Amino acid sequence: MGEQPATTEDGHFVVIDGRRWRATDPAIPEDVAAELRRALMAARRDVGAALRAGDDPAPARARVQAAKVALGERGTPWWEQTLDERRRRWERRPDRDARTETPG
Repeated sequence: MGEQPATTEDGHFVVIDGRRWRATDPAIPEDVAAELRRALMAARRDVGAALRAGDDPAPARARVQAAKVALGERGTPWWEQTLDERRRRWERRPDRDARTETPG
């Protein structure tokens, strides 16, 4: 894996090319975070494939959103949630649909 991006002092954001992006919740166990990132990337690829095929990308975009929320990168900021709320967020595993779909 490449060099880690810079973060804000509080660790809430990563800074890439001068732009702040919400950081992944650091409390997510690495194996779970890796699985969620795989689901996110698969969903992003599916968005592109749907657009190229002239199909509706909405289902794939919904999977992108679900993975980003599970990672803590969207939705209620993870630093405003209790550890139990954060754990419930990633344990809901909204990426399951992305993992069980067969590639098309």
